[in-house]
Amino acid sequence: MIRYLLILFLCVPVAAYSQQTRQTRMEDHGNPYDIQDSVMIRMRDGAMISAMVVKKKDVRYPLPVIFQFTIYVRDTGRDLRSLKDAADRGYVGVIAYTRGKRFSPNDIYPYEFDAQDSYDVIDWISRQKWCNGSVGMYGGSYNGFTQWAACKTVHPALKTIVPYVANRPGMGLPMENNIFINPNYEWAFYVGNNKYLDNETGNDRQRFRKMMFKWWESGAAYKTMDSIDGAPNKWFQRWISHPDFDEYWQKMAPYKEDFKNINIPVLAFDGYYNDSQNSGLYYLKELQKYNPGTPWYLIMGPYSHFGTQLGGEKMVNGYQVDSISLFDIKKITYEWFDYILKNGQRPAVLKDKINYEVMGANEWRSASSFENMHNDLLKFYLSPNIKDAHYFLDPQLSGKDTCLIQTVDFADRETSNNDYYPDPLEKDEINENNGFVFISDPLKQAMIVNGSFSGKLRIRINKKDVDLGVTLYELTPEGKYFHLSYYIGRASYAEDITKRSLLIPGRKTTVPFTNTHLVSRQLRKGSRIVVAVNVNKNPFSQLNYGTGKEVSTETVKDAAEPLEIRWYNDSYVEIPVLKPY
Repeated sequence: MIRYLLILFLCVPVAAYSQQTRQTRMEDHGNPYDIQDSVMIRMRDGAMISAMVVKKKDVRYPLPVIFQFTIYVRDTGRDLRSLKDAADRGYVGVIAYTRGKRFSPNDIYPYEFDAQDSYDVIDWISRQKWCNGSVGMYGGSYNGFTQWAACKTVHPALKTIVPYVANRPGMGLPMENNIFINPNYEWAFYVGNNKYLDNETGNDRQRFRKMMFKWWESGAAYKTMDSIDGAPNKWFQRWISHPDFDEYWQKMAPYKEDFKNINIPVLAFDGYYNDSQNSGLYYLKELQKYNPGTPWYLIMGPYSHFGTQLGGEKMVNGYQVDSISLFDIKKITYEWFDYILKNGQRPAVLKDKINYEVMGANEWRSASSFENMHNDLLKFYLSPNIKDAHYFLDPQLSGKDTCLIQTVDFADRETSNNDYYPDPLEKDEINENNGFVFISDPLKQAMIVNGSFSGKLRIRINKKDVDLGVTLYELTPEGKYFHLSYYIGRASYAEDITKRSLLIPGRKTTVPFTNTHLVSRQLRKGSRIVVAVNVNKNPFSQLNYGTGKEVSTETVKDAAEPLEIRWYNDSYVEIPVLKPY
């Protein structure tokens, strides 16, 4: 269930780097590359950014530039290879490392300066004699975020971006729907402890697992996590001091009206089982909303965070994907650059704006918008009636105002609630020991679940707040539960992620949810829809005791009275589907 939004690669210490640099220069003496490996670029506020530039020696005229901006320093291996690859394809390759990394003397604060720094680096690139005035960016995860950060204020030389599984700080990580989740805790040490990457700390999974469970078992405040760990984590403390999606998060990347100024074409890649999918799709949905004329494209399929960046993977969380879903991401990326920067042909795989693989159907489809991925909505109510030994997921709302009552003791550390994480994707049974599970009648026809499900939870609690989970499954005719999508979110932010609005104890309230994970999956005739609802209580994220105080300060002392939540029968989910009319 632990989610790791990073992968650790070998890094080279500074002393070793100098020796390797000399060796690289010697090896390249007879090779066609002109490598500038120690470039320093001054930012407008005086900070320094470390960069590398690679171009072919025999080039005598300016070329378009392929630019990567990253916090991951792998300068003697894959970074240099990627720059040579750009040069081999008729571009100049540039990679710059975020403020504080590699040779930069500044402090390291992930996310915070990348919008302004990316603009300044692009400005520097545009003024070099080897640049023809056109810059394209690409890369995944953090490198995807920096591309969107560069679009906070688009430099005239930036002509296109190609983000893979792009992060959006404050929205997907380190918090999702205003609940802080734990993986970014250790990630901060991995990228922030030194100028390169702290693999030793980042690889110490036992240390951080022990820390999480010690926090969980002790009932200590979430903000004391680094005290439990025994090492101050200034980045973690900085993040949790902003539980609202406030100006701190908003200024890191385009927000609302900023999207009106993004007119450059975008090609994005993402995965159904990418943990930070909400981040990547947020950008596209906001661009579609605020600037519908901007050309953008999406390629998406049954991929994880890292699998997307590799062009897919044969197995995802124990599930063997359709063979047709695998693709050559580098080939498509450079076809796109040739299309935009060299007046080439648009990549043939881009049939429409959204190009997606349908799990279970072994086919690619396309749509002109997120809304046009489906042609119908399946609406189901959370009925307290029992049918076939389970609560009924009812397409009709009964006339009676009834509810199911759940009690959650936050002082109890023997029981975890909300087993929402999709690993494995397919299993024989799901946890029904807490929360409630609702199952529909068998589907009368085959159809495709196609998009992001949504809904409204009608609840009443005896506290001021609660963190909720909703998980969507397919129950196959063979009795297998296939994980489709999920939602976790804090009720007090359901209406506005920028401002907390506490619930009134004892009053029935509506908690809408929309920010769920998009999926495309072929459902067979005879399959059933399964919805599990629960209170989010486990060691892998913040624990909201419901007092109304800042959640990071709450402790087990705030758990005196168990939570009582009433799930009303007018709660519903809406599932977008594509039916074969």
